[in-house]
Amino acid sequence: MSLFKQKPKTEREKVEERREEVLAHGRKFKYPLQYAKHRLMINTVIVALVALILMVVAGWAMLFKFQDTGDMIYRVTQVLPIPVAEVEGTKVRYSDYLMIYRSNLITAEQQGGQLGTGEDADNVRQLYKQAALYSAVEYTYALKLGHELNLTVSDEEVDKAFDEHRKVGGVERSEEGFLKILRDNFGMNKSEYRRMLYLTLMRSKVAQAVDDPAREQAKEVERILQESDGDLHKAADEVGAKYEETGRLVDNMNVDGGRSTMAMTLEPGQISQRFLSSNGDAYYFVKLNDKTNSEVNYASLEITFSKFEEMIAELYASDNVKLYIDVNPETEESGE
Repeated sequence: MSLFKQKPKTEREKVEERREEVLAHGRKFKYPLQYAKHRLMINTVIVALVALILMVVAGWAMLFKFQDTGDMIYRVTQVLPIPVAEVEGTKVRYSDYLMIYRSNLITAEQQGGQLGTGEDADNVRQLYKQAALYSAVEYTYALKLGHELNLTVSDEEVDKAFDEHRKVGGVERSEEGFLKILRDNFGMNKSEYRRMLYLTLMRSKVAQAVDDPAREQAKEVERILQESDGDLHKAADEVGAKYEETGRLVDNMNVDGGRSTMAMTLEPGQISQRFLSSNGDAYYFVKLNDKTNSEVNYASLEITFSKFEEMIAELYASDNVKLYIDVNPETEESGE
């Protein structure tokens, strides 16, 4: 028998005690559930990371091992800044390489038919890949030099070039019609073609800016023309420039780097000032022989820009160009 009688519990104490019993019973289910949620989150993160790694590995294989050039891979490279090569530390955009390759291949197939399958067809595609990659390297190097030389290509310049291309041959095409031509013959949309124009214009500006020998040669031509009473043929011989004559009347919208258009502004016997070719790859001097309302007969002297090409060759010779994909047809052929 207890010496001390236990004090009866109050109603409040009974309620608190019962509440604690209920909570304790609930904790048996609460903490296992929290653990399960935590485990689920960890598993979800692990699965997501594994999926991401697999996607990256698969993408790497498609780009750099199998060299997939399909639409999906092309769109991926347009969104992600994936490099395909490096020139003097500057990354060459995979999207630029694929844009050039796909366009050149479509143009070739439009003219000569589908390549089909087989070893010969694969080697031809590899040659197109090689040319496209080298072009992408050149454009990237031009962008690098353009930045260093404070050269720019404005949207207005691209717009002007786009409109000029739309009217090539004197045919006034609607933009919709021209875009269809681009799509059918080059596989390009408007933004891709504008990108191509931008790269081309920058390369032309850089090629002109770095070619001091061409500028000196042009000055020498101007001196000889003054002393020889406009003997264009003699000037070409003395400076080693290219001399050409149409030998007959040709259309004043002839696709010849802008020479026919310039000749149309001259009078017979008159020689133009030095001007840049429409392709941006040379200086021209033009002498008009004869013209009608729509045709011209002219002689021309051409000074081609070569310094930039020499700089590119030096980059390859000095191992300052790193290619991330193998575009050598012989490698493909040998199975290496």
